Amino acid sequence: MTLILSGNDYKYELEGVLKLFIPATQFTHMYSDKIECDDDYVFARVKETKNTVLLYIICRYNGDYRRQGEILDKNGSTQKYDKELYLSRVLYKVLAEITGIVPKWGVLTGIRPVKRVNTWLNEGCNKDEVYSRLQNEYLCSKEKCDIAFATAMTQKQVLDALDRKSFSLYISIPFCPTRCSYCSFISQTLDSGRKLIPEYIDKMCREIRQTALITKRLGLKLDTVYFGGGTPTSFEAEQLGTIMKTIEHSFDMSSVREYTVEAGRPDTITEDKLRTVKENGCTRISINPQSLNPSVLEAIGRSHTVEQFYDSYELARKIGFSCINTDIIAGLPNDTIESFKNTVDKLVDLSPENYTVHTLSIKRAAVLNRGDKAVLKNPTDEMVEYATNALFKNDYLPYYLYRQKNMVGNLENIGWSKTGHESLYNIYIMEEVQTILAMGAGASTKLVDHPKRLERVFNYKFPLEYNKHFDLMIERKKQIIDFYEQNV
Repeated sequence: MTLILSGNDYKYELEGVLKLFIPATQFTHMYSDKIECDDDYVFARVKETKNTVLLYIICRYNGDYRRQGEILDKNGSTQKYDKELYLSRVLYKVLAEITGIVPKWGVLTGIRPVKRVNTWLNEGCNKDEVYSRLQNEYLCSKEKCDIAFATAMTQKQVLDALDRKSFSLYISIPFCPTRCSYCSFISQTLDSGRKLIPEYIDKMCREIRQTALITKRLGLKLDTVYFGGGTPTSFEAEQLGTIMKTIEHSFDMSSVREYTVEAGRPDTITEDKLRTVKENGCTRISINPQSLNPSVLEAIGRSHTVEQFYDSYELARKIGFSCINTDIIAGLPNDTIESFKNTVDKLVDLSPENYTVHTLSIKRAAVLNRGDKAVLKNPTDEMVEYATNALFKNDYLPYYLYRQKNMVGNLENIGWSKTGHESLYNIYIMEEVQTILAMGAGASTKLVDHPKRLERVFNYKFPLEYNKHFDLMIERKKQIIDFYEQNV
């Protein structure tokens, strides 16, 4: 399909709306005041005069042809019209008529819908006003209004208590035993990357020490630590201990309220590793089955068994972890509504403190994107709805929510928690309210001067690049100092 833009440059937002109705499709675009196109197309026009703004969409798709428009009277209102939002709504309505699909998030295509809700609440909006704006301005369903508002309410106590001089530390371990078919993260398998690991750990420890010196100079306080990946427990216990001891010796840990290590893959978990991370300060751990259906695990390239997940979970409890997160994914190949419900119910029976329900996102870099698109027909919406109802019923509350491109069913990822066990780090990074200083390959530092500024400092993407160009990357750390000292 071709997107033709006339009198506007709203390519990014309009493509986002197109993908709600026509997923896993490549779109071409052109700028023209004429329709000269042999294939399916969307012609998006914005034309302004002295007194009016004309916005209209002409669409040809699958043999159907529709056009719809809206005229805004500049003189009839003091409102500053958001032409991009108006045009997105017109496109949404046209495609809904043609396809019969009604995406529940409306034209909210961004990854952080709750951030918008939090902004409105901070401006003084009440619940009715928030719902009105979501439904009328963004065509959001009541179901998604409910989940967005409930998430914002759970976050409120955490966000209100945030110390603006605090920061979180992210440690990137971009290695995995194997690559899952749905994964698009920057990571290497152990077979291909094992020889890089010793130098990688040495360089990362140097980066940690250098960053700690900067935070001391700036008077920042460490709040949370998060080991992500990849799969951090791909490393041996001794290697994990080396990194964690470097953190302890480099930073003042007295203000740390949360310390997470993603153990992720049950086939990487051993008693030695769990004891090592716990003895070195870890207070929260993730053990992620993704599914309790063996045929699903095989289809997505997870080399662990269902039994290994249960064994790992029981071992973590035995060692004394009192905050465990489990991840599942709705919409995976070979999954059925019955087997998904079984996964949801069996994990509820385990009663983890955190329970994350992801929706499959078919990224361009994922192996799954090069294969059968039958997963697009999975009953993902029904799966997510079942999980939502089951978790509410069992006293879990949503505490963070985000969306990704190319999500099956145009749904969302939701982190659920028992009261008092919300992951601070997950809330902070999703709502972009706290500085995250990120170490390692593929890591992205976010510098936040709430609510005015947000800047990013990127590390090299891959371990080989990270090792090779380490000194150049360390030079970038000066941007942290510049960011904070500009605000003095």
